[in-house]
Amino acid sequence: MYATSSSAPEPPPPPAIGPASRGLWLMGSDVDLARRLARSGFDWIALDAQHGAIDRSALVDLGRALGDVGTNFVVRVPGVDHSWIGASLDAGAAGVVIPSVTSVDDAQAGVRATFYPPLGERSWGPLTPMWDGYAPDAERANAHVQCAVMIETAGALEAVEEIAALDGVGLLFLGPVDLSLSLGVSVDELLADDSPTGPVPRILAAARRNGSDVAAFAGDPSRVPALRALGIDRVAVATDIALVALGAERVLDLT
Repeated sequence: MYATSSSAPEPPPPPAIGPASRGLWLMGSDVDLARRLARSGFDWIALDAQHGAIDRSALVDLGRALGDVGTNFVVRVPGVDHSWIGASLDAGAAGVVIPSVTSVDDAQAGVRATFYPPLGERSWGPLTPMWDGYAPDAERANAHVQCAVMIETAGALEAVEEIAALDGVGLLFLGPVDLSLSLGVSVDELLADDSPTGPVPRILAAARRNGSDVAAFAGDPSRVPALRALGIDRVAVATDIALVALGAERVLDLT
């Protein structure tokens, strides 16, 4: 939400998924739990509409609730889906994480869906005015949104240099589980390969050559040190499911 009556240009906000940040991956659609977790200290929350229980109705409810508490959130959309990308941003997301990218064409389609003309093809329709909020104009919205393309397939890895060079791709997002499946290695083997030609160093090099950066999904907090050792400091450190499990273990240990 952005006010439009400022007398001076508003400085751009920090990116949705910024440097040295810890994110929480939300699989469930419970609004009260989301609001509570939003106050727990994570730098950003990702709503998982690909593998989580978040449909379009839940997206609107969660977007309104998280906007009310000023939470920085992004949405992992179900795929390279123009409608879902637009709907996520209309619901107040500061960025989108686009999975199932297998080519430069896929990444370009995701970028076009993320930005308003002339940068893209996003349709106008923010929901924030319905919630007594503000809607930025198209130019300011384009300047503030973050488009993160997941590198989690063999095709995306093969084209990573071209994907990173696309105008509008603000972040490469490593999906280690799917990428390891695509390459026929384990996640541990993928993250242990720190050679210059290894998959993760190649992704990092492509991002840096184009003035971008890399984020990653850890899923399990135990994988965070390995990701940071590779130079990735924007990490989804846990899921809501993992938090519940870890909290239950902690309670049982204490009692």
